[in-house]
Parts: sequence; structure tokens; C-alpha cells
Amino acid sequence: MILEMASLEIDPAQAEPFEAAVRRALPLFARARGCGGAELHRVIERSGDYLLVVKWNTVEDHMVHFRQSDDFQAWRQLAGPFFKSPPQVVHTEVAVK
Repeated sequence: MILEMASLEIDPAQAEPFEAAVRRALPLFARARGCGGAELHRVIERSGDYLLVVKWNTVEDHMVHFRQSDDFQAWRQLAGPFFKSPPQVVHTEVAVK
């Protein structure tokens, strides 16, 4: 299992409509090939900062199959207008358990 961790920065005044947009977008992730679920985490120390955490079977499931899909375009239409800067995305795997 791979975790995609996307750091998202939005205008704090737009937090409520942004969270509603992400809530509407979650089914797009749920039906994506190789996706094991997605969660949006609010950063406590920095108002307007979020982490989108998505479980993928492989990096390819995210970077190829999802990124080239209509559902990715729909995700960006829903959430993208709120982004103050481009998301910073990394993929992680468990190193020690």
C-alpha cells in the first residue's frame, strides 16, 4: 500500500466550502482503480493548510490511471479553484512498523 500525501493550501475563509467540495469529490477517489480510500486532514498549526491522504495499491494507480482519468479532471474542477498554490505531492511507503 502506497500513501499519496498532498499538501494543500487554501484561503482560511474558504475552509467550509473547500471541505464541502472535497466531500463531494471523495466518490471519485473511491471508484478509482487501485484506490483504498481518501481522507482530508486539517493542519492544526496552520489555518488554511490541509493534507489529502489517499491510499493506492501502486504509484502507477495514482500517477497514470487516476491522473489520466475524467475523475481526476472532475476532482480538479471541484477542489482546484480553492488552491492558493499548486499542491505538493509525495508518495510514501511503510519503512518501519
